[in-house]
Amino acid sequence: MHNYYNDFFELGQLRINYNLYQIGVPSDDSVHIVKRVMKELDFSSLLNQYSRLGRKGYNPIMLFSILVYSALRGVRAVDRIVELCTRDLAYIWLAQGERPQRDAFYDFINNKLTNEILKDLHYQFIRKLEKEGFVSLKALFIDGTKIEANANRYTFVWRGSLNYHLVGLLDAIENSYNDYNTLITENAYDVKYTLSTMNMFIIEGMEKVREVIQKNRLRKANDKKKLSNNALIEIDNMSPLEMLRIQAKLMVIAKGEGIAFVDGKGQRKSDLQKLYERFEVFGERLMRYKTSFKIMRSDRNSYSKTDLEATFMRMKDDHMMNGQLKPAYNVQVAVENYFVVHSYVSADRTDYNPLIPVLEMHQEHLGHYPNEVTADSGYSSEKNLLFLQQKGIESFIKLQEHERMKKRAYKGDIGKYRNMTKVDSGYLCANNRLITFDKTQVSHSKGYTQTHQVYSCKDCSNCELKPKCLYKYDENKHRAKNKVIKVNECWDGLKEKSYNNIHSDKGILNRQIRSIQTEGFFGNMKANDDFRQFNHRSQDKVLKEFMLFAFGKNIDKYHKFLMGKIKRFEGKIDQAA
Repeated sequence: MHNYYNDFFELGQLRINYNLYQIGVPSDDSVHIVKRVMKELDFSSLLNQYSRLGRKGYNPIMLFSILVYSALRGVRAVDRIVELCTRDLAYIWLAQGERPQRDAFYDFINNKLTNEILKDLHYQFIRKLEKEGFVSLKALFIDGTKIEANANRYTFVWRGSLNYHLVGLLDAIENSYNDYNTLITENAYDVKYTLSTMNMFIIEGMEKVREVIQKNRLRKANDKKKLSNNALIEIDNMSPLEMLRIQAKLMVIAKGEGIAFVDGKGQRKSDLQKLYERFEVFGERLMRYKTSFKIMRSDRNSYSKTDLEATFMRMKDDHMMNGQLKPAYNVQVAVENYFVVHSYVSADRTDYNPLIPVLEMHQEHLGHYPNEVTADSGYSSEKNLLFLQQKGIESFIKLQEHERMKKRAYKGDIGKYRNMTKVDSGYLCANNRLITFDKTQVSHSKGYTQTHQVYSCKDCSNCELKPKCLYKYDENKHRAKNKVIKVNECWDGLKEKSYNNIHSDKGILNRQIRSIQTEGFFGNMKANDDFRQFNHRSQDKVLKEFMLFAFGKNIDKYHKFLMGKIKRFEGKIDQAA
């Protein structure tokens, strides 16, 4: 194998290698730190991507160093990197005077530098930071943001729209099935050609879709907002092959009866040909819908035609305070002492689901779970907090109702069971009426099971507090209604523990650190480096692009720590976060 190590790091040289380009590069420039860090990494996995045979190409260690240094300086466009390799002294010194072109960089990024190799190099650097005392890997501060995908804005495909149009298509297909059965029975083709009648296939979940459509028609007549129609349907039963079988039977009839299929101006098509062509169109449309449902799977309700893995998300308001709905990715970072320990990219619109995969990455690549996790209320869910408890991870996650709990209205809401008196047999409401246990209710949502204890009051009649106690009380509808509450004891216990943690001195400090370091990272990324949209498409390439950016920023922080420009944030305990 070509000796890329000796070529790039000038090892084993018996003569003085006087590099003219180093004269103009300051001794404290971050490019020296980049090369020093690269020298301490093991590039075996990357070099194994190259053959021992053939002509020697550009040094892969040099190409990787240039990409990392570019990320450090906030340069992401390959054409700009190519230009800097010919004009910038730091780039020229790092490239050793070579001038790699854009095809060399694209081949390296797309074919040689896989996500697994990049993760291996990234975690080598993280372990180096741990050895030098910059990170402990015991505390993670997690946050996420939405970055626009490199996809056209008006190429959206919505599950609700597909469901709506699929109903009309299935009705048309059913009518065509009836026309086919009528055709073969009235003309005795079933006996003459031994053909059987066909029954329309059934798709599970369509009844719920039809029900929502009917409700929306009524709501539209009353000028009310439409309900979302994102019900999941059983696409395995959507079989275009059934229509191909009917077309084959129609072709048998056409040949036996001498019915020719015609086309063009002035030609009159037979009823049999018209039916054949209807099934042709229906089969193609059904196949397109089935493909769209497979792309979205069960965890998404939209995608972009130009980046199938990007989901349409509600972005933050622009300068004109307009809400932006764009194809985007959800980018997560886990930070400690300003360094990005983990990067994670998903198509989830919320922050509920990414938390556990990030922690699993910590276990997979670093050999253990962290001791504590700090995050905002977007990560607060029973599934996440229960996972933290099971893995022995201390939770410093703000609750979703954190701000509402501070208000007087929340504490004075007599309808909340938290503000009722707990007794052995149940709860006492504000009017001293007993609310007793009724049943246990189990609910399932996206693979997670929740258990609620349902309590109810046996008689709420003539209660003057009823309008304040019942949710959205209506005198005409709720006159005979009794109070019902649902209690999730597991969830309540997890929330109480996390609430106490975030209000402790350590919790206040952790929330300060999280807001400064994680949100500061994203603020610097968007405002200073103008990283608001990805350059690549597909989730794998987007993750690689972001990991390169994070790698460069980590080395930038490392350089600033060594130069004394920044120091570890200790916080101020006496200030509330």
